[in-house]
Amino acid sequence: MARIHEIVFDCDKPSVLAHFWAEMLDGYEVRPYDEAEVARLAALGLTPETDPTVMVDGPGPSICFQNVEGRRYDNNRVHFDLEVDDRAGEVQRLVDRGAETVRVLPTYTVMRDPEGNQFCLVDRRIEVDADREAAAA
Repeated sequence: MARIHEIVFDCDKPSVLAHFWAEMLDGYEVRPYDEAEVARLAALGLTPETDPTVMVDGPGPSICFQNVEGRRYDNNRVHFDLEVDDRAGEVQRLVDRGAETVRVLPTYTVMRDPEGNQFCLVDRRIEVDADREAAAA
């Protein structure tokens, strides 16, 4: 089984849309940038205002605003990322119920429900954090 990890918006201007939703939703705010993240963005020639991925946190699921150039009609503009413990097992369970696998990446799998709506299965956050710590060591 899965739980909502985050809600993802594909958009042209992530910072603008993130601030809009943060101001609209009670208890939500744009995730603050620490010095390390500002430095990482600067090394890429970016700022928090031009960041291609901006996160909004609050009492419910996080909301991710990610830059996707141009409108693609084969792709939802809003979709769920669902956290799972056993991604391969969950993919098979959902395929057996009519879902389709679109593509498999190292930490998530893009799928479509029986009517073609996209969603992603992501590895449980603890596993992803442990992998990052191991890679940094």
